[in-house]
Amino acid sequence: MKKIVLLLGMSMVILQSCAEKDTTFLISETSVGPLQRTTPVKEIETIFVGDSIVQDSLKTNIGGKTDRIKIFEKGGKHLLTLTPSSDSIPSIENIRVFDSRYTTSSGVGLHSTFQDIQRNYGIKKIVTTLNSVVVFPKNSNLYFTIDKEELPSNLRYTVANIEAVQIPGTAKIKYLMVGWE
Repeated sequence: MKKIVLLLGMSMVILQSCAEKDTTFLISETSVGPLQRTTPVKEIETIFVGDSIVQDSLKTNIGGKTDRIKIFEKGGKHLLTLTPSSDSIPSIENIRVFDSRYTTSSGVGLHSTFQDIQRNYGIKKIVTTLNSVVVFPKNSNLYFTIDKEELPSNLRYTVANIEAVQIPGTAKIKYLMVGWE
């Protein structure tokens, strides 16, 4: 009897460890939560049926390109903003993540720092803008914006190129974007 109970207990542990991970808020190279890189825009309402979707209905009804589609969780929390492509069958071209529950498999998300990006991806390129720096990781379609307020004071007002060694590891991510071009 003890052997049967032990076998049943071990079976339960094995089954639980083999169960699929929850991907509701997982960012990968080909998906953001339930959205796939190939998801047509017309399927967004079906995918986020339990959430609120806000888009320019006038443009959509007359056949024009919708500029942005905002996804809100029931209760009002802003999850994502999607930018559709201008293809004949529009898909999602860019995604801005607003909810910190969305993270990569290595745990990088809106709560992360520049050091987390470097540790998990490495840096391909950094673009300096007037108020921020945009960090493009190696081998990834993610990109991160860091506010210049996170930089040392001597770099906050420069438009010169800022290099990775000049950005503190503790600099927080302001925006997290995914680009599927």
